[in-house]
Amino acid sequence: MSNKDQRDPQFLPEKNPLTEIYRDDWLLVVHKPAGLLVHRSPIDRHETEFALQYARAMNGGQYVYPVHRLDRPTSGLLVFARDQQTASTLGKAMMAGAVRKTYLAMVRGWLPEQGVIDHPLRDEPEDKRRKGDPQPVREALTRYRRLATTEIPVEIEGYPTSRYSLVALYPETGRKHQLRRHMKHISHPIIGDANHGRGRHNRYFAKRFGQGRLMLASTSMDFLHPVTGVRLQLNAEPEASFLKLLPIFGDGLLASDFG
Repeated sequence: MSNKDQRDPQFLPEKNPLTEIYRDDWLLVVHKPAGLLVHRSPIDRHETEFALQYARAMNGGQYVYPVHRLDRPTSGLLVFARDQQTASTLGKAMMAGAVRKTYLAMVRGWLPEQGVIDHPLRDEPEDKRRKGDPQPVREALTRYRRLATTEIPVEIEGYPTSRYSLVALYPETGRKHQLRRHMKHISHPIIGDANHGRGRHNRYFAKRFGQGRLMLASTSMDFLHPVTGVRLQLNAEPEASFLKLLPIFGDGLLASDFG
């Protein structure tokens, strides 16, 4: 890990892309923009900027511990612990399903009003070079709720119009790329998903709206504080690149309407 801290101009507050959402003696919760890695990865060996470094700068140069993962193209809430014990306690709570998370996503097609995706997923290795190695299959469960729909008069896949949904996703397990893989499994891939989505729709959104990012944002987390026991309800509005597309689902539509 880099030894750079808040003294490096690259990580000064005015250059820091993270937005502080919550802070106390044990936790630092931030909003991470799409496109920023949480920490070093064998998949992206040439990257030099990570949320971990920026969070450390926000913590006065003192080390912080990422409690969970947030994919590089996903924006939203990211929790760091300010000590190892807090990280361990909250990490175990997440693994036990005691942390409720909500994501907003824009997906292809019209989903039912609500549903459950109960589809086991095979582990994805961190290093793509090991993709052929046998990996365990684990249970994976995602609940969803449709929030809005739209139909655009553009032919993309042989139909005269193209349909999309704005959905709230509630993962009850924490498998790697779970939401992206589950939405692909039910044939409603997330817009902008290069690995699990539909290229034609991704390219249309990038060209028409100037947004090629993954349309997935972590907007809410609810859990008991690992030290005080007080319930924390954390919320973060999606960043501008996500909000820019909300009007396609209706005039005056706001992410805060779906808290």
